[in-house]
Amino acid sequence: MTPNPRALLVIGSGLKLYREYLVRSVAERAREAGLRLVLINNLKPTWQHEYFDDITVVNVFDHQVLLDTARELAAEYTVAGVLCWDEPLVMPAAELAAEFGVPGLSIPGVHGCRDKHSCRTRLTAAGLPQPGFHLAADFADARAAAGRIGYPVIVKPRALGASMGVSLARDEAELDAAYRVAHEASLVGDEPYRGGAIIEGFADGPEISVDGAVHKGEYLPMFVARKSTGMPPFFEETGHVVDSADPLLRDDELMGVLAEAHRVLGIENGITHTEVRLTARGPVIIEVNGRLGGDLIPFLGKTATGIDPGSVLFDVGTGQRPDVSHSRAGTAGIRFGYPEHDCVVHAVDVPAEAPGLVTASPMVEPGTTLRLPPGGYIARHSFVVCQAADSETCVERLAHAASLVEVDAEEIAPPPAGTTLAMPAGLLDVDE
Repeated sequence: MTPNPRALLVIGSGLKLYREYLVRSVAERAREAGLRLVLINNLKPTWQHEYFDDITVVNVFDHQVLLDTARELAAEYTVAGVLCWDEPLVMPAAELAAEFGVPGLSIPGVHGCRDKHSCRTRLTAAGLPQPGFHLAADFADARAAAGRIGYPVIVKPRALGASMGVSLARDEAELDAAYRVAHEASLVGDEPYRGGAIIEGFADGPEISVDGAVHKGEYLPMFVARKSTGMPPFFEETGHVVDSADPLLRDDELMGVLAEAHRVLGIENGITHTEVRLTARGPVIIEVNGRLGGDLIPFLGKTATGIDPGSVLFDVGTGQRPDVSHSRAGTAGIRFGYPEHDCVVHAVDVPAEAPGLVTASPMVEPGTTLRLPPGGYIARHSFVVCQAADSETCVERLAHAASLVEVDAEEIAPPPAGTTLAMPAGLLDVDE
C-alpha cells in the first residue's frame, strides 16, 4: 500500500501584497524537504498557483466548514505541519494542529492570544505588570469599571486585530462613544467574542512590537518594530521602523517579560507578534498575537536583519528549532498613506525611485471607498518602504518617499450613525 504523501497544510494565504514573500519562502523550504504544500483558501486563487500543490476553496470563516475540509485533506495526506498567519484563522489552525498531533500554539496558547480578556486575566494572575481591566457587558458596566480603574481608559473589542475599534476615553462623556465604537466593531469578529468591550487603564509610553519564534515553549525574539500611530483618540498604525541594532533586543527586563508571558499563556510552537508599551514602571504587554506581525513588519525584519520569517515559520511548524541570528545590519521602515477625510479614490501614483526606497505600492483600486475611524479602519491608499544604515536616516527617507505619493480622490460624507462596519481589505484573505 502506497503511503499518503507528506504535506504542509496552510490555512489562508493572505493578500499577495502583504504575504507573498512569506509564501515564497515556505514553498522553497517545503520543496527542499519533499513536502507537498496544501492550501485551504477563501476565494478563487490566482497568484497562489505558483507556490501550492493543492488548493481547496471553501468559506474558511465558517470554522466548522474549515475543520471538516482539513480533515478530508488529512485523509489524503500525512499532515506534517499546519501554518497560519491570518488573525481570524489562528484559532481553528491551532485546533487542527492539536488534532493532527503536529507542532502548534497549543489550545491554551491560542486562547491567550485570540481572547484579549483571557490574556489580561492570565498575565495579571501571574504577577506580570498589567493595567486594571474589566470586560463590560453594557454602558452602565463600562462606566462603573472606568470609575474603578480611573481615567483615561482604553476601550477595545475583545478579539479584533489592527487596533480596530480601539480608542482612548478621558472621561465619562468620551467613554460612552468609545464603548459604542468598540461594541459595534466587535460584531464583525468571531461569534464567541462579539458584543461588549474591554475597559482597561491606559499604559502611557512608546509602543513597540516584537516578533518572536517559540520552539517547544522557548521564546526566541527576532526583531523589534517601533510603531507610529495617529488619528486620536483612535490608534491607527501609520508606520513602523525595525533596526537590527535596536538596544531593546538586549534589554533583559523586556526579554524576561516576553518570555514569561509566553510561558504563562502556554504557547508551545509558532511565531508571535507581541505589542508592548514602554511605561515608567517597565514594559507592559498590551497583547500577544498568535501569528506573524502584519503591516509588512516581517518583511522589514527580513530587510533589516536578514532573518527570513517564512523560513522560521516553516521550522517551528515542522518541529525544528529555528536560527534567529541576524545575518545583516541596518534599518528598514514602512509609512502608510492615509487620506485626510473619507473619500472615494480615483487614482494613486507611487514613486519608482527615492533615496533608500525598497518598494512602494498603491493599496486600493480606483473606485475604492476609504473611511477613517470610527466609520472604518486601515483606510490606507498606499505604502512606501525604505532602508538605511540607521533609524534617523530611515525615518527621513520614509517622509521624503511618502511626500512623492500622489492621490486623486473625492471627499465623501461620513457614514450614518449605526452603519454596520465592513472589514477592511488587508486583514482577511480577500485577494482575488
